[in-house]
Amino acid sequence: MTTYDAIVVGAGPNGLVAANHLVDAGWSVLVLEAQPEPGGAVRSDREVHPDFVHDTFSSFYPLAAASPTIRSLRLEDHGLTWRHAPAVVGHQGPDGRWALLHLERELTAASLDELEPGDGDAWLALCAQWDRIGPHVIGALLTPFPPVRHGLGALMRLPGAGGLGLVRDLLMPVADLVRLRFRSEGARLLVAGNASHADIPMAAPGSGLFGVLMVMMAQTVGFPVPEGGAGELTAALTSRLRSKGGELLCGAEVTRIEVDGRRVTAVRTASGDRFESPVVVADVVAPRLFGDLVRTEDLPDRIRKGMRAFQLDPGTVKVDWALSGPVPWRTPPSHAPGTVHVAASTTELSRTTEQCQNRTVPDRPFLLVGQMTTTDPSRSPAGSESLWAYSHVPQDVERDAGDEGIAGRWDRAECERYADRMQARLEDLAPGFGDTVQARRVLGPREFEERDANLVGGAINGGTAQLHQQLVFRPVPGMGRAETGIRGLYLGSASAHPGGGVHGAAGMNAARAALAHHRLGALGRRTSRS
Repeated sequence: MTTYDAIVVGAGPNGLVAANHLVDAGWSVLVLEAQPEPGGAVRSDREVHPDFVHDTFSSFYPLAAASPTIRSLRLEDHGLTWRHAPAVVGHQGPDGRWALLHLERELTAASLDELEPGDGDAWLALCAQWDRIGPHVIGALLTPFPPVRHGLGALMRLPGAGGLGLVRDLLMPVADLVRLRFRSEGARLLVAGNASHADIPMAAPGSGLFGVLMVMMAQTVGFPVPEGGAGELTAALTSRLRSKGGELLCGAEVTRIEVDGRRVTAVRTASGDRFESPVVVADVVAPRLFGDLVRTEDLPDRIRKGMRAFQLDPGTVKVDWALSGPVPWRTPPSHAPGTVHVAASTTELSRTTEQCQNRTVPDRPFLLVGQMTTTDPSRSPAGSESLWAYSHVPQDVERDAGDEGIAGRWDRAECERYADRMQARLEDLAPGFGDTVQARRVLGPREFEERDANLVGGAINGGTAQLHQQLVFRPVPGMGRAETGIRGLYLGSASAHPGGGVHGAAGMNAARAALAHHRLGALGRRTSRS
């Protein structure tokens, strides 16, 4: 029998952040990970081509760069190096002209003025407003709810940032916000495309705030990547944990979190091992935690009833390519962007998001594309490109808007047909793209979940980001914090506030809650590893 002060279930970024914070407090900590390697959705591999590094899931990390939690861990001391592309985000319009977002705001403004005079000034005005209130907005999002300190800070700075007019704008659907602020389709697509990283419909409240949040992070901290691959971020988190005495055990699938009298007592693994602890931080998606790892009869009524209405975000199809040369864009951009969005117009983008909401496979999918060698030359041989693109698809498919008859089985044949649809979109913007492809890998919703059980049906954000499942409604009404109603059990995954993204906030919030309850005596006496 082995006893720890805390057990963390899942070695994704949130789990590793929580474990690092707990070992910093002097606790004995064991992290249990089902996969053969740690990282969750922050991993890299050479499966596509032995000479190419591809990020298996996520790639760009603006939230990590902006997160006080990640910065506080000083991961650079454990080998992490950030890299940036010449431009942050780009969107090529049907006429071949690019809207480019640069780390230098004046360059962004100049790029937008080339598309439509006046849009540059509109961009700089948005930046000036964000300078006043942005740090408090990010602080409020990445701290436990309610965010008292940052909330008060935002209120104090609000009059100088535009007052209620700014609040109105941020509460607008992004489709309305971009029409109000900008004249050119390119500028509008920069904001709307970034809003589409989440699953909030363009016509829904909340999409405007998310779009502004993403483009302003791009403008202030960029979309950096770890040199050598996403797995290097995980390696730094793991190195730090072990250097402080924390333990990590991979290939150890947790099958049960034991509860006795509404108090967590131990965890069991598929191999039959049992580890005791009065504290468990679960970096586990809510549907797997509540009613699966924790038995339904052990759950508080609020969680048991609330989970009936829990909504996942859409699924994902991701394609990785090993290219013999750079992407042959019809009109090369003046500065190569690391992230490229593919959508012909805001109208098309709105239609695509509506299709997903209506259980329809998009016929012209919106693509989020990563030019990884452009961003980090270590990813592939000189002159080549490690490239990926992903697209959202419905969790439950009722029809296919295209001609291929995709029914939502997402077997190999359907994934390849949808990947062909995605690749055709790139071919339209980059004639001859297919001739540069040396190898291709397609990961559909099934493969996502097989490689990371938290990515249920290919959902990458731990649940929808729409307003009805955020803040105090995440993952069920009345939560909004890491506490679960079971003493010693804390939800530290993307299903908890503040949701998806590699920021570590959900894990940090869970670790801090555990420490606070220990100080208050709510967890009883701490144990020592034996």
